[in-house]
Amino acid sequence: MRVLLIGSGGREHAMAWRLAGRASVKKLYATPGNPGIAQVAECISPSPAGPEDLARLAEWLGADVTVVGPEAPLVAGAVDAFRARGLAIVGPTAAAARLEGSKVFAKEFMARARIPTARFVTVENAEDGVVGLDRFPLPVVLKADGLAAGKGVVVAGERREAEQVLRAMLAGEYVGAAGRRVVIEECLFGEEVSFIVLSDGLNVAALEPTQDHKAVYDGDQGPNTGGMGAYCDSRIVTGSERRLILETIIQPVIEHMAREGHPFQGFLYAGLMMTSEGPKVLEFNVRMGDPEAQPLMLRLEGDFAEVLCAAAHGDLAGARLAWQDAPSVCVVMASEGYPGTPRTGVPVAGIEAAEAAGAAVFHAGTKLSQDGLVTSGGRVLGVTASGADLAAAIQRAYAAVEQIRFEGAHYRRDIGVKGLKRWG
Repeated sequence: MRVLLIGSGGREHAMAWRLAGRASVKKLYATPGNPGIAQVAECISPSPAGPEDLARLAEWLGADVTVVGPEAPLVAGAVDAFRARGLAIVGPTAAAARLEGSKVFAKEFMARARIPTARFVTVENAEDGVVGLDRFPLPVVLKADGLAAGKGVVVAGERREAEQVLRAMLAGEYVGAAGRRVVIEECLFGEEVSFIVLSDGLNVAALEPTQDHKAVYDGDQGPNTGGMGAYCDSRIVTGSERRLILETIIQPVIEHMAREGHPFQGFLYAGLMMTSEGPKVLEFNVRMGDPEAQPLMLRLEGDFAEVLCAAAHGDLAGARLAWQDAPSVCVVMASEGYPGTPRTGVPVAGIEAAEAAGAAVFHAGTKLSQDGLVTSGGRVLGVTASGADLAAAIQRAYAAVEQIRFEGAHYRRDIGVKGLKRWG
């Protein structure tokens, strides 16, 4: 089959890496892609601007199935445009993508579907926001309603900070128009888990559990980012916890979305807090996570393209995902200045040495220039490795990181450490 992959980040490189060379994949395209993706797929850049243009590109390429990596095209209606042309695509419609595109919609949907989540209120002006803050103890969580590239959530430990962030969000000063409505919610405590499934609108195939590291510094300190690394280990949730997540969160989402006339097809990402009262939803994403995709794709076995095609055609009932036993770890190497304004155009060296050290290096923010490979964004590379156990995977990933050089590079040094503390 001919497969088109939409996106240009580390998630898309990991997916392209897994799809490339599969027996069922005759041709792999990506738009716009990146220098890493270009090693395994034909990249079409610049990418078409809108949903209709993307659909026309897929039609022109003769793509048998298209996979959307990032959230923005989904929220903009890419799937609707493809289906209007009778084209197979993996992802939710714009209506279903509101689970990520609007924090307000997601919280109200969870209330209707009785899905466990934090208590919340929604505000649209500073006066109501100040009153809303009175309903919650500190720390309190503030969430911009719209898409904010992983930076629209702030956990405020002091009342003054909470009011400042709230006013800045509502005024459009923090994350632009995404913050014109704000969700204020109680802060949940426990261990975070990223639980992702692939759905055909009725059936689901669960991926292995992962744990993201959002804060920029070790020990979960500093501002949130799009993700500074993740690890994938079957032990992150127990068998009973897995069943509980599926029964109380995943299945209710699929059933209620269908009941409300918006069947959910594609990747459903549930960001969870494993509280003393059980799993509760922190957020939903409507695509595979990044950087979670990197360690997931490293562990995935079998023909990924066939499973994606089954989801696109509503035929996941008999599909199964197979996984290597070895845990995997992804360490994100970021540019100087990230998660603020990143320094770009910096030469990158050492990737071949890192790969020789046993890692898969996924490009997230790179481009080719006259001087060779240079940085082009905040998160630059996802250095990913597996091992016989979690400790071995961590050691291999960081040994590979040490081989890569670009001025101003920074990364967390504790990816996966929570797992080591839990299991030794």
